[in-house]
Amino acid sequence: MTDTEPLSSRRILIMAADGFEQSELEVPLERLQDAGADIDIASIEMGDITGWDEDDWGDEIEVDLKISDVKIGDYDALVLPGGQINPDLLRVQADAIALIRDFADAGKPVAAICHAPWLLIEAGLAKGRRLTSYKSIRTDVANAGADVVDEAVVIDGNIITSRCPDDLEAFCDTIVAMLAETDASS
Repeated sequence: MTDTEPLSSRRILIMAADGFEQSELEVPLERLQDAGADIDIASIEMGDITGWDEDDWGDEIEVDLKISDVKIGDYDALVLPGGQINPDLLRVQADAIALIRDFADAGKPVAAICHAPWLLIEAGLAKGRRLTSYKSIRTDVANAGADVVDEAVVIDGNIITSRCPDDLEAFCDTIVAMLAETDASS
């Protein structure tokens, strides 16, 4: 491991579906790759998924594997981009929710931004935790039993949450720091 690539031995999974917030997938992808991590994109089906960029459809990104084919032992962390459409599509997928729960149960970092805490709720991971989210779903997060705060990034155990694209720098820095501090073999 070098200072310029603190994640050179790490593999990270980004799980997304159509309608992911463009910046909330692309910025972590670039920042984590720049830190040396290998990244895979998992989705409901193979092919391309299309982002949402502010007020219209954005760019497509190629899917590396289906969520149902993910082996949790192959990855050190899970990143969940937001957007309104993406987590709404994923939260009704049993494989997606089971995967989130498995990452959390294994003590691996699970990082959710914007509307992605909906996925934490569906996975039963919100109750009793300190979390943040996009302002329009804070009531949902609170109703799921979380202590909701309005901060750029919140860490509760192995769960990282952020509010919106404005928080991407802090969100990515926190993921890098958490993974750099943990033993790569865990």
